[in-house]
Amino acid sequence: MKRTRAFAAAITAVAAIALAGCGNGGTPPPEAPASQEQAASNAADVTFAQGMIPHHEQAIEMSRLAPERAESQQVKDLAKQIEAAQGPEIATLNGWLGEWGAGPGSSTDHSAMGHGDMGGMMTGDEMKQLEQSKGAEFDRMFLELMIKHHEGAVTMARTELSDGQFPAAKQMAQQIIDTQQAEIDTMRALLSQS
Repeated sequence: MKRTRAFAAAITAVAAIALAGCGNGGTPPPEAPASQEQAASNAADVTFAQGMIPHHEQAIEMSRLAPERAESQQVKDLAKQIEAAQGPEIATLNGWLGEWGAGPGSSTDHSAMGHGDMGGMMTGDEMKQLEQSKGAEFDRMFLELMIKHHEGAVTMARTELSDGQFPAAKQMAQQIIDTQQAEIDTMRALLSQS
């Protein structure tokens, strides 16, 4: 009998707490989702998003040269694949930065960024050389520069995996590692055939 009363009292207390939490119609206050998102991210997540956006933008800028300049259909197909994968990721990363109340990671002149700014970024001179090349020369330069570029992205993604805490950002980081490492392997194979 004592157990039944204690159990009933516990149930009543839990129900009272649950009902008190539903005083506003059972919906959380509008600011709750944003604060929960902010609480789930840290400085490493913000750095990852802010760095990966211009990094991806430069890869897209490089890839958009391929249809007119590449000789190899495999290079053209790879460039199209890179652009298709990284464009939506940029939109997602910008969305997260907005949710977190952080500034954008975009740079208007990606070719001005050098290797010291973030891993694998092309210098302005490298971008000009790529823009001025055609045919087999473009294919070789594109593959060599994109391998270096992807290696930088993989390094940034590994840092996010070890230091970040926002689950979706860590998931994207793993996806970048998997996808871009596979593309690096493909590009190395294409280089060895030329």
